[in-house]
Amino acid sequence: MVEQKSPHHVVIVGGGFGGLYAAEALGSAPVKVTLIDKRNFHLFQPLLYQVATGSLSPADISSPLRLVLRRNKNTQVLLEEVTDIDSQQQKVILKNGEINYDTLIIATGVSHHYFGNEHWQDIAPGLKTIEDALSIRRKIFLAFEAAEKERDREKRQAWLTFVIVGGGPTGVELAGAIAEIAHGSLKKDFRHIDTTEAKILLLEGLDRILPPYPPELSAQAEASLTKLGVQVETGTLVTDINDNIVTVRQGENLSQISAKTILWAAGVKASAMGKVLQERTNAELDRAGRVIVEPDLSIPENPHIFVIGDLANFPHQGDKPLPGIAPVAMQEGEYVAKLIQAKLKGDVLPPFRYKDYGKLAVIGQNKAVVDLGFLQVSGFLAWLMWVFAHIYFLIEFDNKLIVMLQWGWNYFTRGRGARLITGEDSLGSEVIDLQEKARETVEV
Repeated sequence: MVEQKSPHHVVIVGGGFGGLYAAEALGSAPVKVTLIDKRNFHLFQPLLYQVATGSLSPADISSPLRLVLRRNKNTQVLLEEVTDIDSQQQKVILKNGEINYDTLIIATGVSHHYFGNEHWQDIAPGLKTIEDALSIRRKIFLAFEAAEKERDREKRQAWLTFVIVGGGPTGVELAGAIAEIAHGSLKKDFRHIDTTEAKILLLEGLDRILPPYPPELSAQAEASLTKLGVQVETGTLVTDINDNIVTVRQGENLSQISAKTILWAAGVKASAMGKVLQERTNAELDRAGRVIVEPDLSIPENPHIFVIGDLANFPHQGDKPLPGIAPVAMQEGEYVAKLIQAKLKGDVLPPFRYKDYGKLAVIGQNKAVVDLGFLQVSGFLAWLMWVFAHIYFLIEFDNKLIVMLQWGWNYFTRGRGARLITGEDSLGSEVIDLQEKARETVEV
């Protein structure tokens, strides 16, 4: 009796854009696929800021991995955490066990980068996870609630001051959304404060916001933000964040900003898996901890290990590494899936080549900037392009439908129906003190 050979086993670590697209592309391949993630859902991160600002709910931009991949009969999903790898024995070490692989795809992404000031994390949260978004949502809307109860003018202004550090797409989108909340959604909801007096500051260390975009689009984005009520400060470096005070340097001048709500959108660093790969495979890392990959996205001298998505530094196209954006991760995932199938057939694929279909950033409800390379668009038309692009790339049909209907409703009503304040009170005793003051006022 001839022993049947087990199918080639592809293990994918991470259910983000890169990992999920690789798994989907391998759905009909003659391989066994195991997708491992410590979350049971795929998160559509480009719309995470809308959860943070009350436009959408977490479920609107999340898709259960098992549901997405249930038609792939060759694929299993494991809710687990990878702690280590053994590249010699070709094993992935899990928090609870281990699993063998023939080909390993690492797509664990990045986290916030505070450039050596990790103690700022609790004061100035970043936006990468659902928990981050809900925490920020709570922080934003509690600030208005606290301002409503605060009788001291200076303290009230601190509650109504919002500082966003970092003028990339996330910072721009957050700043625009908070401005719309203050000047639109909440304008008639309070009795003792004027929410339009809120001060929204966007701080960027370089000489313009949206640095990857053409200068003219950056200028148009800044003009749109200014019209919304955002104060854009370029050439501004944050030197300290402490006790609700942001210290900034502009040239040789130091100044301080009193703000109760400080949000971080200034940088990212690689997940811990980058360091693991360096230790186990001698992979080279860049300054942010991302793995420098070969032209086929593999690790040097480890052709059976691939790194894709935000964790990968791909320096083989243009004068800069590919940006850490969803389209890059999607194309890398699909490429590695095709490469694996080609290798099993004895075929050869050319090196990976990213096709740039454009960059998009939204600035409020009716304006965006779009760079298609051959064409730059801003304003309402760019916003429509942004809307349809994001609807198209949402994973599930019901998510597409729900988000489309929600956006349509928000467009005409200017409402933000998901602005619930949930979770533990993260603003400390000051809110409790304000509540006590409010009760005393009522009793008097």
